[in-house]
Parts: sequence; C-alpha cells; structure tokens
Amino acid sequence: QVQLVESGGGLVQAGGSLRLSCAASGRTFSTNAMGWFRQAPGKEREFVATISWSGGRTYYADSVKGRFTISRDNAKNTVYLQMNSLNIEDTAVYYCAARDSHLIVGAAARYDYWGQGTQVTVSS
Repeated sequence: QVQLVESGGGLVQAGGSLRLSCAASGRTFSTNAMGWFRQAPGKEREFVATISWSGGRTYYADSVKGRFTISRDNAKNTVYLQMNSLNIEDTAVYYCAARDSHLIVGAAARYDYWGQGTQVTVSS
C-alpha cells in the first residue's frame, strides 16, 4: 500500500522558516515526479512546487518563487519543501503528491498519490 506521510508543519511567525518532509512508503518514487500543494480555508487546493525524478528540474508557483525550495532524496524516498520568509498568506494545509510519471506538471488532477496533509500556520 502506497503511503505519503508529511511532517514538519506547525506555527511560525511571519518572516520565519519551516521545512516540510514527505516520506513515501509502499513503493519507490525515485523515477517519479513529485510535488507540493496547499489548501487554505475556503479556497481551492493550489500548486506550490514540483520536482523531477532526478531533482534536476523544478517548477514553482509565482507566489512562492524565491522563498520556497523543493528537493528530494531518492535514497530515503523523501521529498522536502524548505519554506523561508513565510507570510500570513502561506497559512494552509500542505499536501505532498506523487505522479505515476517522470514528467513534472502543476495540475493537481494529474497526481496519483496524496498524503494526508500537514498544517502550516503563520502568525503576524
């Protein structure tokens, strides 16, 4: 059974940093694209970042570009999201996702596996 388990969320002050982790189990995703999405209360789930199987290609939403960094460690079957300069608008539940493909995309509907989410709350 495939599982994606996020961790690292929490409460942080504006301007602070958090590092999210997503550990995969049940199969290896070393040849698959993976991504992060988020959903704020009352809003639709939105794309945050995605990374190719090798880590050589990444793509970010404009709202996080320059502040967030996605990375992966295929030996650990884990993907990370380093979030710096957090602001109140970054408050959301953050979800890890994986594709049955090596191609990176930003559309949530094209991801096949999802974690349960981790809450990130940024206070002023």
